[in-house]
Amino acid sequence: MKNTSHMFITGPEVIKTVTGEEVTFEELGGAMTHNTTSGVASFASEDEDDCFIQIKTLLSYIPSNNLQEPPRIDTGHAPDDFDESIDDLVPEDANVPYDMRDVVAKLVDNGEFFEVFEHWAKNMIVGFARFDGRSVGIVGNNPAHLAGTIDINASDKLSRFVRFCDAFNIPVITLMDVPGYLPGTAQEWGGIIRHGAKILYAYAEATVPLITIITRKGYGGAYDVMSSKHIGADLVYAWPSSQIAVMGSDGATNIIFRKEIAAAKNKKKKRAELAKDYKDQFANPYIAAGLGYIDKVIFPRETRGLICKGLDLLASKRQSRPPKKHGNIPL
Repeated sequence: MKNTSHMFITGPEVIKTVTGEEVTFEELGGAMTHNTTSGVASFASEDEDDCFIQIKTLLSYIPSNNLQEPPRIDTGHAPDDFDESIDDLVPEDANVPYDMRDVVAKLVDNGEFFEVFEHWAKNMIVGFARFDGRSVGIVGNNPAHLAGTIDINASDKLSRFVRFCDAFNIPVITLMDVPGYLPGTAQEWGGIIRHGAKILYAYAEATVPLITIITRKGYGGAYDVMSSKHIGADLVYAWPSSQIAVMGSDGATNIIFRKEIAAAKNKKKKRAELAKDYKDQFANPYIAAGLGYIDKVIFPRETRGLICKGLDLLASKRQSRPPKKHGNIPL
């Protein structure tokens, strides 16, 4: 709860004595500190009543134990009842941001999305929702923050949530719009390879139904780990404007056609022409669909109905793993 609860290993007085740092209880371990900075807390509540409401809402999505199926309720929202405005939600310009929560709101039952870790690693969203009354976990890149790239915190956030859903038999719906992992020395020295591998592990380990929707970008290794066919997704759909490639057309053009651009009299014009050709030929979902990596290229308005049908189809999914004590997740 905000303003009244605190968590820390050592308090402000001990820290001041040992390190000389001066910090308040709220700054060190208050609710918003752990919701925005450390990622220790999943939720922040205004008061005790709000806290109990959040707990009740959370429990409504998960079963009592790992041997039960998630609860299914009548939400009054028919599977074929879709919002046509979703067709115009994603900007045509791949560099223009949008909030993935808006996509979620137009897909799930009654637009209700119970977000987890709302204030931490905002470039990734995770939370619970329902499709045709079925409880699901929602995972999505959020282009409104850091262009939807995956960084260290987003990796931990996503992998922890996917493993939670898998532990309680909750299907995972992934909304992909990812240009790649976040570059930079801070990320590399902080172990982005190790943290990023947790996503790969979590999805590959999961035995629950996995359905993926590619809304726009699916680039490089980030495309692979975001519940692609390559690591075990059951159903993968792509919107017509989606781009599936190693990298964006501009970056690819500069590398592939470096000699042609260097030899051109008008380098800017030549680069633009080659980038357009590359984009027309490769930056679309149809090549991936032809190779079997995508089940179908769909209009956004078809998404809700296909997810509902997919969940019905995968309701009896059973997948066993080799007997072992535990896996070796890259912690």
